[in-house]
Amino acid sequence: MLSKGEHQTVPLSVLLKRELANEKIEMPEICHGQASQSKKGEDFTFLKTECQRVLGDGVTTFSVFGNVLSAIPSDLNRDEWVAALPRALVAGFVKTDKEFQEKAQKSGTTVTFVIIEGWVVTVASVGDSRCILESAEGGIYYLSADHRLECNEEERERITASGGEVGRLNTGGGTQIGPLRCWPGGLCLSRSIGDMDVGEFIVPVPYVKQVKLSSAGGRLVIASDGVWDALSAEMAVECCRGMPPDAAASQIVKEAVQPKGIRDDTTCIVVDIQPPEKPNPPQPPPKKSGKKVFKSIFRKKTSESSSNTERDYDEPDVVEELFEEGSASLSDRLDTKYPVCNMFKLFMCAVCQVEIKPGEGISIHAGSLNTRNARPWDGPFLCSSCQVKKEAMEGKRPSGNGRYSSDSD
Repeated sequence: MLSKGEHQTVPLSVLLKRELANEKIEMPEICHGQASQSKKGEDFTFLKTECQRVLGDGVTTFSVFGNVLSAIPSDLNRDEWVAALPRALVAGFVKTDKEFQEKAQKSGTTVTFVIIEGWVVTVASVGDSRCILESAEGGIYYLSADHRLECNEEERERITASGGEVGRLNTGGGTQIGPLRCWPGGLCLSRSIGDMDVGEFIVPVPYVKQVKLSSAGGRLVIASDGVWDALSAEMAVECCRGMPPDAAASQIVKEAVQPKGIRDDTTCIVVDIQPPEKPNPPQPPPKKSGKKVFKSIFRKKTSESSSNTERDYDEPDVVEELFEEGSASLSDRLDTKYPVCNMFKLFMCAVCQVEIKPGEGISIHAGSLNTRNARPWDGPFLCSSCQVKKEAMEGKRPSGNGRYSSDSD
């Protein structure tokens, strides 16, 4: 114990780190551009800047955005809000799919949905539109998954286990042509929003990846399948390097349609995330000839606390993964293992956010074969309508009535 008049010595390095910790986090500058060439008129883009983290005027015009925000409590700080996003994105996608069903929308859609909060980028995706990131350090990262049946064996197995059939188009006489499709309906994808005619085992549950960029920033390329059918990720970023976002998006679309002409809707959005003092798009260092820079494995964020005080204040010098999950199971995706505790009201449906009377809610674990250590009377809970939706997606109930033709393959 110190006597009166004595002072405890604190190292200067610790004081400096305390000051840094108390400083306001510097936010990046966000610049974006978009371009498209239309063949069918089906591609749709929505960009919204300066978004509030709570529901308000002007946000519900886009269903996924409004539904995601409604699934996040309004009293969270920034870090809690970012940590809540993965679970809220799942709820928002499923709720939007239910709205398609309730309004008898006859066709479905793929979705790649990106939220940028500071240096954290969160991407949720269903279908075959994609998002890639080129970091300022020169790495190329995939932030979305491809849900084409042709290239995803795990999704094919899930669909057949749920009661769907997977095969190519049969032209008669045993001849099969074209990509793998789900029958009935003939959709090439295993996940989408809408598409009621192919059964609810074509699920709206998104793949979600959340990463933190270094303070040097990076560039996002978000594009429909019209781009990715023609260009690799490396081709897309290299053809527009050094260009501002508007010109970059136009160049990517041009490169995609030039060889064979426009065959499909071809849409691209380019977003630059950069430090305020650097007005130009980040320039990666020169790449060594013959070596690719694709990154499919991220440096995982450790949950262990460190006794090294330096580590608490170091900024990442590479892209850092915060979250990644692609399971199609709502039991997995809405489980209480998510990083924010005690933030969802006990008697609210975890998907549609309606109030549930005590005793009427159905545990997300009810009927699940793989509950890990969860008990069926534990939350989160679903209302009866969302429980029917969950069981239909798992092949435990016949899909809903009203079948329509699909245009989203």
